[in-house]
Amino acid sequence: MGKYDVAPTLAAGLIRLARAKAGMTQAELGENAGVDQQVISAYETGRREPTMPTLTRLLAAAGFEMRIQLAPVDDHDDSILEYLDTLPLDVRAAVEESARARVDQARLRRVRGA
Repeated sequence: MGKYDVAPTLAAGLIRLARAKAGMTQAELGENAGVDQQVISAYETGRREPTMPTLTRLLAAAGFEMRIQLAPVDDHDDSILEYLDTLPLDVRAAVEESARARVDQARLRRVRGA
């Protein structure tokens, strides 16, 4: 699993992101959290799912805290999908291709550090 691959679970992504932002290896994070490197790997690849207290402890070991809040449902994405459904297929394909190209460009900028 590469650094920029999509994480298989939310917890996996949070752990990987916290560790990367802290500039830590899996072994270093494990040492700070009191677990083996193999456990960190299992969490980051989705082979294991941490409990909330464990996830909180792992993030703290990387120097971060998790904040959770309730917010009203944002149906923005649903509205966009409903709009796209009204477009002719060729127009919709062009819009979706343009969106994919913007995402790819942003990903390249992140990878290259630009």
